[in-house]
Amino acid sequence: MSFELDLRAFIEKAKGNADEVVKNVGIGILTKIIYRSPVGNPDLWAVNSIAKQYNEEVFRYNAELRKNPENLTKAGRLRPGLKVNDSMDIKAPEGYVGGRFRGNWQVTFGVPASGETGRIDPNGGDTLAAGIAVIAAYNSSINSIWITNNVPYAIPLEYGHSSQAPRGVVRVTMADAPQDINRAVQELDR
Repeated sequence: MSFELDLRAFIEKAKGNADEVVKNVGIGILTKIIYRSPVGNPDLWAVNSIAKQYNEEVFRYNAELRKNPENLTKAGRLRPGLKVNDSMDIKAPEGYVGGRFRGNWQVTFGVPASGETGRIDPNGGDTLAAGIAVIAAYNSSINSIWITNNVPYAIPLEYGHSSQAPRGVVRVTMADAPQDINRAVQELDR
């Protein structure tokens, strides 16, 4: 999954400051894409929905019991035998850590990246730093900037597979691109 920015349109709008505009817009787009990227959260997975509902109901039931002073000891705890001490496990593969999709965004010039980075980056900081380092090398002799994510589930995520990004990541970001470009050009005058 990737998209290409038409840098010639930027150059026309930005006149002599094209490199600065392209870098600023590129970094802005990359930032939005990374931070809009969903990070795996087993609590949100369909397979865990019943377990999550059950655990919330146990919590709610115990909270309801605490509202009645007759159910509490002098220390303010539920009397023995009243509290429900039960829960269902939230399932995730052993050693699972979310952030693989967010960590696999790659910035290249001219052609899209191939392969994955292998980076797991739940907060996105390392991925953003790596992308900014590439964008910083941009100059007007470069025809295109590619922002690519090659994990096998990137396309399903883009088309609503995640409740964290039901409208996708790239499409939402690219809808903002014209305003981002205009804003970057206007900021040159300041």
